[in-house]
Order: sequence, then C-alpha cells, then structure tokens
Amino acid sequence: MPNPLVDQGALNRVRASIIWPSFPNLNVTAPFLGRAGISLALEGQSTNFLPTMTGAVTSAEPYLMVTCTIHLLKSQGLAGLYKAQMELNSLIGNGVVRADSTALPPYQIINCAISSITELGFAGDNADYGVQIRGYYLLNSSMFD
Repeated sequence: MPNPLVDQGALNRVRASIIWPSFPNLNVTAPFLGRAGISLALEGQSTNFLPTMTGAVTSAEPYLMVTCTIHLLKSQGLAGLYKAQMELNSLIGNGVVRADSTALPPYQIINCAISSITELGFAGDNADYGVQIRGYYLLNSSMFD
C-alpha cells in the first residue's frame, strides 16, 4: 500500500502574478486582484490522434492557445490602465504567469493581447474588472531537436 502520509503542500493566494516585460505598468500582483484572482486556460490538445484503419497516428502540437483572465479591482487605477492600453493598442507581447504554488513553475505566454473585458456590473456591489488576455504557450519542444 502506498504511503497515505504524503505531504499535500500548501497554496499561497497572494503569490499569483502576471509580469509583462514590455509593459511593466500593467504588471499584476495580489493587491490589485479581486477574490477570483488569476485564471489560466490552456486550450486544445497537446497531441492530436489521427484515426487510421486500425489505430491512430499521433501528431504533437508545438503550442496551445491560452486565455488568461485577470480579475482586477475596478476601484483601482490598474483597471483604467488596462482599459487605456486596450483602447490604444491591445497587443502586449510576452508575459509570465506565476501560480499560487511554488511547486508549479511559471508559464511563459507568448504574443499576447488584451482580447476582451468580461461583463461589468455597475450596481456598486461587484468590484471585478475581468481582463481576458489571449496568447499561446509553447510545448513539445523536443519536436525541434
């Protein structure tokens, strides 16, 4: 029987962040976030399975599309900076997304843009300003060896 006493680790809700080397004024750390924080969705399959007569052929993908949602506080100026950046030029380049656990290395996301803002409620009972970022994440790097 495996050891049931394996350390489960810990999460740190104030560790998650997003760094934009080309736009440091848009960097996001915990004090700028609502309760939902930051989410990262890797979209698609890392390997495709192409059906054959008797099985399947694998075809690895070199990247996956990414959607990162940043739940900023609309009560702070950073939300306004993202709004202004989207209005001026939505392209923001490469970024680094850090998770809420030191056990998970950062995600390097490439060629990003501010794609949209989630629905905004103006009834004074929701501080969320959800910024959606799109880009891509490189994988299967051994394909290029």
